[in-house]
Amino acid sequence: MLGDCQSFYASVEKAENPAYKDRPLVVAGDPARRSGIILAACPLAKSYGITTAERLGEALRKCPEVVVVKPRMQRYIDISLRITKIYEQYTDLVEIFSIDEQFLDVTGSLRIFGDPYTMAWSIQQKVLEETGVRVRFGISSNKMLAKAATDIWAKKNAKGIYILNKSELAETLWKQPVDKMFGVGSRMRNHFLSLGMLTIGDVARTPLPRLKEKFGARFGKQSDIQAEVMWRTANGIDDSPVTPATFNTPPKSVGHMMTLPQDYTDEEQINTVLLEIAEEVCRDCRRKGYMGQVVSVGCMCSPYETGTGFSRQMKIPDPTNDTNTVFRAAKALFYRHWDRMPVRQIGVTLSQLVTDEEYQLTLFDDLAKSQALNKATDFIKDRYGSAAIVRAASLTSSGQALERSRKIGGHYK
Repeated sequence: MLGDCQSFYASVEKAENPAYKDRPLVVAGDPARRSGIILAACPLAKSYGITTAERLGEALRKCPEVVVVKPRMQRYIDISLRITKIYEQYTDLVEIFSIDEQFLDVTGSLRIFGDPYTMAWSIQQKVLEETGVRVRFGISSNKMLAKAATDIWAKKNAKGIYILNKSELAETLWKQPVDKMFGVGSRMRNHFLSLGMLTIGDVARTPLPRLKEKFGARFGKQSDIQAEVMWRTANGIDDSPVTPATFNTPPKSVGHMMTLPQDYTDEEQINTVLLEIAEEVCRDCRRKGYMGQVVSVGCMCSPYETGTGFSRQMKIPDPTNDTNTVFRAAKALFYRHWDRMPVRQIGVTLSQLVTDEEYQLTLFDDLAKSQALNKATDFIKDRYGSAAIVRAASLTSSGQALERSRKIGGHYK
C-alpha cells in the first residue's frame, strides 16, 4: 500500500494552529525572491480554485482572505519521520517515496492486523490522532498499482482508502484518460493523443513491439526503454520490492541548483554564486565521504521562454571534494559556454564518485593542508549552522549563502 499525506505542509500548519482550522490556508515561499509558489493548499483553499505550483499572486486573486504561511521544512521532515515510525509499528517494510508518500509492504502483517482495508483504516486513525495529518491509502499487489490507486481514487473518495485489484484493470485503470497514468505529463499526453491513444487501456493493449515502433518513429532509436516503461506502467507490471534502505544506496552524483533572485550579468556576481554552489556540493561530498572527478555546470538564461542556456561537463585530473578545485573547474566550464545572456538559474554537480579514502596526494598540490582547512570549516558549520562561517564574497549583494542557510531543499526551515 501507499500512504499519501493530504496537503501535507498545509495539514501540519493547520494541525498546529487551531485558529486556522476553518480558514483557507496555503504554504508558499517569498514572492520578493521569486519563490512565491504555492507548495501546498488545504482542501478549503482548493475549493476556491487554488492549486499547487501556481503563483501566490494568482492564489490571492482567487481568495484574498487565504492565510499564507511560509514553509517550515525542518518541521515537516520531523512530522514525516514521526509518521514513518507509526507505519513501522505495522510493518518493518516501509520505503520513503517522498516527504509525504511512503510505500508499505504489509503482506506479513495481515495475520496480526487484519485485512489491508482494516489495517489502512487503523493506521489512518493513528496518524491523525498523533499528528493531525490525514493519510490516504492506495492498496494493490505492487507499488505501481498502489500509486495509481492512491492518485486516481483514494485522494478523491471520502474514506481516503481504495483497493485496486489487478484482475479488474480492464474495468478500472484502463478506462482512465492516458494523462492519469503515472509518469505522463502534459507533453507525453500530447504525444499519446497524436498516436491515437486516449486511455491507459489504449497503451496497455498495444503489443510492446508495436509500441516501441511507434515511439521509435516519434522519438528516435533510443526510445525503446521509455516505451517499455510506459507499457509496463499501463499494464500494472512492477517487480520492484518495498525497500526500506532506498536512501542508503551510494549516490551517483552530488549537485546543487540555484535560482537567482534577479538576473545576473556581471562576472563578479556569477563567480560569487558559482563559488557558493561549489562549496555546498563539496561540503555534501565530504559529509558523505566521496570525491568526484567529473564537474558539470548547468545554466538557464532569461527569459526562460527563449530556451537559452547549457549543460556541460569536464573531467579533472584527480578525484576531489575540495571547494577551490571544483570552483576553478566550474568557472572555466561556465565561461567557455556562456553566451552572455542574463543568468537566471545555475547549478554545479560532481560525479564519477569514489570514496574519499581512495585519493592520492599529487606531487604539486598540498592536499593535506586544504583537507585540514575544509575539515575545520565543516566542523564549525555542522555545529553552529551553515551561516556561522561564510566567505567574504557571500556578504556582497550578489551572495546567496546566508539566505540559503535558512532553507532546506530550497524552502525555509
